[in-house]
Amino acid sequence: MSTMAVQGLRGGRFPLLLHHHHLSSSTPSLSKLNVHTKSKSFTLFARYAQPQDLFSSRRLQENIENLPKLVEDIVQTSINTGPRGIVRLAQGVQAFVGVGQEWLADVSKSTNSSAGLPTEMQLGLLSPFYLRRLFERMGATYIKLGQFIASAPTLFPPEYVQEFQNCFDRAPPVPFEEIQSILREELGGSIDSVYEYVDPTPLASASIAQVHGARLKGSREDVVIKVLKPGIKDILVADLNFVYVVARILEFLNPEISRTSLVGIVKDIRESMLEEVDFYKEAENIEAFRRYLETMALTGQATAPKVYKYCSTKRVLTMQRLYGVPLTDLDSISSLVSSPETSLITALNVWFGSLLACESFHADVHAGNLWLLRDGRIGFLDFGIVGRISPKTWAAMEVFLGSIAIEDYDSMASALIEMGATNKDVNAKAFARDLEKVFSTIKELDTEIVVATRSGTTTNATAVSANIVVDERQMNALFLDVVQVSESYGLKFPREFALLLKQLLYFDRYTRLLAPNLNMLQDQRISIASNRRRNKYRDSFE
Repeated sequence: MSTMAVQGLRGGRFPLLLHHHHLSSSTPSLSKLNVHTKSKSFTLFARYAQPQDLFSSRRLQENIENLPKLVEDIVQTSINTGPRGIVRLAQGVQAFVGVGQEWLADVSKSTNSSAGLPTEMQLGLLSPFYLRRLFERMGATYIKLGQFIASAPTLFPPEYVQEFQNCFDRAPPVPFEEIQSILREELGGSIDSVYEYVDPTPLASASIAQVHGARLKGSREDVVIKVLKPGIKDILVADLNFVYVVARILEFLNPEISRTSLVGIVKDIRESMLEEVDFYKEAENIEAFRRYLETMALTGQATAPKVYKYCSTKRVLTMQRLYGVPLTDLDSISSLVSSPETSLITALNVWFGSLLACESFHADVHAGNLWLLRDGRIGFLDFGIVGRISPKTWAAMEVFLGSIAIEDYDSMASALIEMGATNKDVNAKAFARDLEKVFSTIKELDTEIVVATRSGTTTNATAVSANIVVDERQMNALFLDVVQVSESYGLKFPREFALLLKQLLYFDRYTRLLAPNLNMLQDQRISIASNRRRNKYRDSFE
């Protein structure tokens, strides 16, 4: 059994450290938030709860004009949903009642205490805690929505972002008999004609898919089979259509909500989640990344699993099985390569290069998806979540990263203004001063990484899982202050900004562990190439 490695490291390479108060488990009350928070998104809940003058002559005329489009949209969405919508509605009512009973029980306990009813409990099922519990009861779609909220602090109030960090996949595995049935249906025949062996015990079980180890018949190559869980797409379609209809109705009742791009956010979520259950899309993402590696002569440094098309469908994805360890497993990495720092630099260069050369980039490089393989190469796994970056956003992001490295807050403010959408003039000098205050506070804090691995024991999975959960909370808390300050100046960032920054924060964690003296943004061995070279790279491999 290996010993526990504990390493306390001081920041400085990518100075976005954790504010200690972000890890508080308590949820601020609504009254406090309305007074103190700069998050415009959260104050919307209070503002929209107030009575609205829905029947003024101008508002009434607007409602009449927009009503036919709303009705058409709802009818078409209902037709697309079909009977499955009724089933999900019944399940939703059951979940709502269950969480409502939890809330009533907690209210009863609080009422009997001398302290009285906590202010946050007065929000009922709209409070972050009970809303998260409702999402968990509703199952796969809402767990995914919760994870989206948790990973998008540029879009959602910090109180909800923090609470939904607890919304992780705890999906029980589907019985192997059901997996076999799906394989037979999708592959059009006997499983034995394709696979020599399929392990009945899953390697992983998430809310949407389940993964099993297997061996191909004939070539006897080791593979993994990713299988979409039965009925999951119907559930997703019904749930996401329902969420869309609710967003449309809210926008109709109060056009002010349109300023928050609620319907646009829901459309984006629906599109990205439906892509995630289409394994043809994931296979395309993998193959595009592999073409990039081949064109740029990087196959000796990094790889992604080969896709076996003849035994892959929209619901089944058969891929080469890669063997390695996550980039957080320092002990194992040190036994595989002499210089963990060199391996990290390789991973950074390959990922940054893909931003320039590919139409999409890997947008989920947490420890479970970025490995050091036994042959010393970097393995990129699971391309279910990818991002697409516009030239404008990347150009601004490049300036933003450079300004962090040299602590140039005027340039940082200018880059964020360029990247963010706003309908008013921004005082760049004042914005820069506020950013400097945030970063000055952050730099004074220390951060500590605890990597716990207990090889050969039953506690290993729990230890690694706990470490990933802590990292996930920190990843999202790290830039909440920057976002809040930006929002106070009327800035609203595109989703790819959050995706990009989150990946950089993952890499920052790996840097602190594997190369504590490495400056990720200033080291000459790391290439953050200019966007001006982007089209040339794309043309070379397309």
